[in-house]
Amino acid sequence: MSTTQLILDYVYDHEAQHPDQIYLTQPVGAGATVDYTWRQVLDQSRRMAAHLKAQGLEPGARIALLSKNCAHFFMAELAIWMAGGTTLAIFPTETAQTVRFQLEHSAASLLFVGKLDTWEQQASGVPDGLACIAFPLAPKTSFDSWDAIVERILPLSGRPQRAPTDLAMLCYTSGSTGQPKGVMHSFERVTQASLVLSKYVTATIGEGTPLRTLSYLPLAHIFERAWVECISFIGGRTHVYFAESLDTFLQDLNRARPTTFLSVPRLWLKFQQGVFSRIPPSKLDRLLGIPILGRMVGRKVLKGLGLDKVVLAGSGSAPIPAELITWYRRLGLNLMEGYAMSEDFACSHTSTSRFNAPGCVGIPLPGVEVRIGEEGEILIKSPGQFVGYYQRPDLDALSFMPDGFFRTGDMGVRNEDGLLRLTGRVKELFKTSKGKYVAPAPIENRINACPLVEMSLISGVGQPAAYAMVVLAEDLRPQQGDAAVRAKVEIELSQLLIDVNKDLANYEKLRMIVVSPEPWTIENGCLTPTMKIRRSRIESTVDARVADWYAINSPVIWA
Repeated sequence: MSTTQLILDYVYDHEAQHPDQIYLTQPVGAGATVDYTWRQVLDQSRRMAAHLKAQGLEPGARIALLSKNCAHFFMAELAIWMAGGTTLAIFPTETAQTVRFQLEHSAASLLFVGKLDTWEQQASGVPDGLACIAFPLAPKTSFDSWDAIVERILPLSGRPQRAPTDLAMLCYTSGSTGQPKGVMHSFERVTQASLVLSKYVTATIGEGTPLRTLSYLPLAHIFERAWVECISFIGGRTHVYFAESLDTFLQDLNRARPTTFLSVPRLWLKFQQGVFSRIPPSKLDRLLGIPILGRMVGRKVLKGLGLDKVVLAGSGSAPIPAELITWYRRLGLNLMEGYAMSEDFACSHTSTSRFNAPGCVGIPLPGVEVRIGEEGEILIKSPGQFVGYYQRPDLDALSFMPDGFFRTGDMGVRNEDGLLRLTGRVKELFKTSKGKYVAPAPIENRINACPLVEMSLISGVGQPAAYAMVVLAEDLRPQQGDAAVRAKVEIELSQLLIDVNKDLANYEKLRMIVVSPEPWTIENGCLTPTMKIRRSRIESTVDARVADWYAINSPVIWA
C-alpha cells in the first residue's frame, strides 16, 4: 500500500491536532443550531463505521445517502470510508424512479435516509429488503436511527486505511443529456484533486482569512462535494455552516457570514433580481457610478445579500452571462467563473486574480492539461480524472482519447493567456433548414443577461430559423395576465430580440421569443437537480405547437 497521505489521513490529523475546533454548524429548527467539533464529528463517524463493519458488507460495498445537506452527511461519508465502503450520494430531489434506478444499478447494500422534503413520494423507490438508517433530521420512519446506533456502539479505533485505488465515491451525473451515468472516483484521485482545490482557495483568500462557507448546493453533485466537503476534509480550518431551508436562506447566510461562497448561474441571477425588486436597475446603475458613494451602495447591497464578507465568490455548473459577472464586480464582489465536470472531480479550470475575464471560465488549475480537438471539443487530463463509468465500458471507450485525454463534449477556444471560453456543447448543436449548425449556449447567455428573463432555451431543429423560449423573472410571472404588464414585456422582449440578432450570423438569427406559461423546475422535470435545463424534455412539451408559432410570425409569442 502507498505511504502517500490520502484524504482520510488528513481527517485523522485534524482530529488529533485541533479536536475542539468547531467544524460543522447545523440548524435544527426555530433558529436553533448545533455545533460539532472535529472530536465530535469523528467520534460519531467512528461509531457508525464500527456498526457498518459489523454488518459484514463486502469490501467496496456501495452505501447510499439520500439527504439534503447536513452535518450527518459529512459524518456518514467518513464512516462509510472508514468501514471500507464506497459512497453513493443521490440527489435529494430525485423521483422514486431515479432513486430505484441508482440503488439497483449500483447494487447498493445500505441506504442512509436524511433531511428530505419529498420522502413520501421517494420511499417507493427504495427496494424491498434494503437496510436503511435514518439521520437525526430525517422524516419519521421505522428505520434504525443514527443516534440510537452511535449510542450503543463503541467507536472504531486507530486510523483505518484505504488503498489509493479503492473507490471512494460513485457519483451519478445529473442527467441533463439522458440517463444518469455512474462516475467512479478513487481515493487517490479524490485526494489529488482536493489538494489542488484547497491550495487554490487558501491562495485566493489568504492564509490569515477565516474560511467560513455555507453548504447548500446539493452534496450529491461533485461541485459542492469537492469545493466544500472535500476541501474541508483536506484543509481542516474550514467552518462549514448548513442551510436550513429556502425560507431561512438569508438568515442562514447571515449566520455564516461566509468568506467563500459558491453558487450556480440561476441563483446568482435570482439574487440580482431580488435586488432589482427593491431598487430599479437604472437607479442602482446611476448610484454605483458615483465615486465613493458607489462603493458604499455596493457594500450595502452585498450586506443585504449576506455576502459582504465574501473574499472568494465562485460560479460553476453552467455558463453564466458575462454581464452578470460584471454587475457583481461593480458591487465589489469579485465573482469568479470556473469550469469542471463530474468526471474530473471539479478540478479543471477557474479564474484567478490575474487571469479572469467575464465570459471566460479561467485557466487550468495546477496539474490540469487541456487541448482543443480538431472539431473544437475541449479535451482534459486532470489530477481528479475519474476511473471510468460504472458498468459502462462502452462509454469509457467513447469518452477517452488514445493518449488518455477525456472528451468533455464541450466546445471552446483559448486566448493567448490560456483563458478558456466555452462556445457550446457538441451534442447541443442543431441545424435549421438553412443547413448550418447553431450553438445554443452563447445565445442563451445573451438572453439570460436581460433582467426580464430567468432562463432561456434556443431551439428550432429543421425550422426556417431558430427561436428562443424564455421563462420570465419570478416577480413578473404573477403579472403575466395583466394586459398593461404584458404589453410592456412584449415591447422589451421585441427590443431584446433585435439587440441579440444584431450580433448573430444570418443562420443564427432568432425568428421569435416564446414566453413559457410555466416556470421550468426540478419538480416538473425541466431542470436537473443541479438546475441545468433538460432540453429534450422542454422541447418535447412544445413540439406540437412549434409550427403554429412560425405561422403567427410575431416577434413575441405567449405559449
